[in-house]
Amino acid sequence: MIRATSADGARAPKARSGPVLSGARRAARLAARRLAMLVLLLAAVFAAVALLPGDAAGATSERGAGAAEVAARRTALGLDRPVTTRFWDWMSGLPTGDLGTTAHGQPVTTVLAAPFPNTLLLGTLALVLSASGALALGCWAALRPAGRIDRAVAVACTAAFALPEFVVSVALLLLLSQWTGWLPAVTLTGPDGAPASWDMLVLPLLALAIPQIGWNTRIVRGALADQGALPHVQAAILDGLPRRRVLTHHMLPGALPAVAISTATSAGMLLGGAVVVETLFNYPGIGAVLAGAIADRDTPLVAAVVATTGAVISLLLLLADLARDHVLGAHR
Repeated sequence: MIRATSADGARAPKARSGPVLSGARRAARLAARRLAMLVLLLAAVFAAVALLPGDAAGATSERGAGAAEVAARRTALGLDRPVTTRFWDWMSGLPTGDLGTTAHGQPVTTVLAAPFPNTLLLGTLALVLSASGALALGCWAALRPAGRIDRAVAVACTAAFALPEFVVSVALLLLLSQWTGWLPAVTLTGPDGAPASWDMLVLPLLALAIPQIGWNTRIVRGALADQGALPHVQAAILDGLPRRRVLTHHMLPGALPAVAISTATSAGMLLGGAVVVETLFNYPGIGAVLAGAIADRDTPLVAAVVATTGAVISLLLLLADLARDHVLGAHR
């Protein structure tokens, strides 16, 4: 086979077998995939609320309202139209920031203006606490593999992740509020709609973070164990490097992609658990809003909560994917 040569006799560089996606193109493709998943999720929300018994007209009508009044309200809310039409009308307003109107006639953006930042604050603090706690526990256990600390951390983290947020919340209420009186049992709201004091954040924060610390610690420990079995890590240990240096310089960098993915996934679990935790602690977040919206069969409000939280989760997962690609590309 004859290879092409340039005018001075040098061989021309071999053409690549296919186009290489740039970082921007890769990010755009991942963003489009996340956006498509969010749209499908919102369509499922509309369908699920439509399948529930009753509708917003009956749930929000005055007590004792007659059939004619409920039917008129159903027409006013647009519930006599097909669910696909209502979904398309609601989706068409999203590019302009219009999240629709609740069954009580309030703009959805107004209803979510106060509670969503509160939930975002609680979720962000819980995510930071769970990520940092899991990283510390996972590294601590990895310093003595198969030792007593490693086994104790594994058992504790399995138990923490197995407990639902409801059980953790009740246990924290009994221990830190009812028996000791260290922390308030419920959250009081200040004039600005936020918790009145910082200590009212502690119990909801711990109730959300403890199960996720358990789950993320297992991910961190597993990723570090996989890295510890690699040849270059074994060579570093045989060379006599201190265990801490092997962990920080040889094991931890390769484990970061798995840690990033698990942290981003925790965001979805935290926002899902916030519905239960916020209700138990009377926290002024979107958990109570979502529970009331489902009871009222208020589809635009339910979809708006899913859209806002889903957008945050999708953004975190996108950043985790990009971070994983960057780390993996740097190690190739």
